[in-house]
Amino acid sequence: MGERRRINKGGQVTIFIIIAIIIVAAGILIYSFYPQIKTTLGGGEKNPEAYIQTCIEQDIKDAVEKVSIQGGSVNPLNSIVYEDTKIEYLCYTEEDYLPCVVQQPMLKQHTESEIKKEIENNVDSCFTLMKESYQKGGYEVDLKKGEKKIELLPSKIVSTFNYSLTLTKGGTQRYDSFVVVLNNNLYELEAIANSIIEWEATYGEAEPTTYMAYYHNLKVEKITKGSGEKIYILTDRRTGNKFQFAIKGQIWVD
Repeated sequence: MGERRRINKGGQVTIFIIIAIIIVAAGILIYSFYPQIKTTLGGGEKNPEAYIQTCIEQDIKDAVEKVSIQGGSVNPLNSIVYEDTKIEYLCYTEEDYLPCVVQQPMLKQHTESEIKKEIENNVDSCFTLMKESYQKGGYEVDLKKGEKKIELLPSKIVSTFNYSLTLTKGGTQRYDSFVVVLNNNLYELEAIANSIIEWEATYGEAEPTTYMAYYHNLKVEKITKGSGEKIYILTDRRTGNKFQFAIKGQIWVD
């Protein structure tokens, strides 16, 4: 009898192990094939907000990077070329012995406008593609264009697209705006750039070490060119985000 009990217990343990293996295997299969299962069940359409995020996020990143290394402009007009990049003069003077004059007193707003201008057509394309995608999925789609807005905020860049979207297929879903958030501290870097520009415009020369002593995660490079021309490169050591701009100020004579 005792031996039979041991055999039964051993058999039960084996069954439990087999069941556990089946459960784990089933979990792995469900996880691996979840997207296909969703589609089969009719839930495979991407959420409209996720669709727009995926479609436009890289374009926003590219636009931010472009304006960041060009002094806040997509196509710098008054600029100097450094390492094959046109960099906008944000403080400029024609007089060798006078401090420079600020060129973009509303730098934040100017940069926001430039980013918006750079991504505008791509945003419209993303919404058009999304509309077509839902129509192919059997939805009735009502899409109305709205205002596009870019905001530089502390530690992030927020893109808001006030497009209204109504999807009808059995029930009705409505979306009044779409928001894409990019983690980037261009807001802080431009604030420091404004301080340097103000110092250059007032006193004719800014000292990078002063800023690095105060902002420990900041790297400030000042490349001096001829005729009072300087390029400032501000880099966040933690993220690698940077903002660079040019100055043409007074020439100092010892």
